[in-house]
Amino acid sequence: MVAFFFLALIFLPLLWFGVVGTAFVNLGLPPTLVFWLLILTLVGSLVNIPLTTLESQEVVAGQVISYFGMRVRLPSTWRKRQTVLAVNVGGALIPVALSLFLLYQIAVRYGIPLGLLLTLGLVTLIMYHLARPVKGLGIAVPGLVPPLVAAVGAWLLCPEEIRAPCAYIASTLGTLIGADLLKLGEISKMGAPVASIGGAGTFDAIFLSGIIAVLLSY
Repeated sequence: MVAFFFLALIFLPLLWFGVVGTAFVNLGLPPTLVFWLLILTLVGSLVNIPLTTLESQEVVAGQVISYFGMRVRLPSTWRKRQTVLAVNVGGALIPVALSLFLLYQIAVRYGIPLGLLLTLGLVTLIMYHLARPVKGLGIAVPGLVPPLVAAVGAWLLCPEEIRAPCAYIASTLGTLIGADLLKLGEISKMGAPVASIGGAGTFDAIFLSGIIAVLLSY
């Protein structure tokens, strides 16, 4: 049993890298670039670049105190909170850069396919409605929804030869736009010290959903 877990610790990461690497290769990327993309994404997931500071106010319920045998409720007060808005390198900047690169390649050969725009819009709309603010954390999203929607949309609406990049673009950008950018107005109300675009609750959804979308689109 101990040997099994030891081997699992060794081979599962290799299997994971193999699956992710295959997905990136299916996008038409050379193996060397795939390797560095994986490394930079994983390391970049730990890096948040601050953009600005958001301020909010919350009501602090009045405290009840005992005063010579009498219970007195102190008046409610306002307390200021500050939230640092940042962007995650591995969960936002790198996926966006890759999506724009793939979009450029598609546009040069095919123009901008209507099917891609429709799929992107659908993923964005669904993620906007499914994303939930979690107090003290940030935005949380269901990780499997965007790749499923993006893969089905790419299958039905996009030409066969560009299904994989269309699925990746729709899944990653749709999640970022719908779950993060369109929810910026709610971030200051969640009480988190740091809110990262593409980080915390959305990193897994953005990174993994793009990979899963590519694999499902084949």
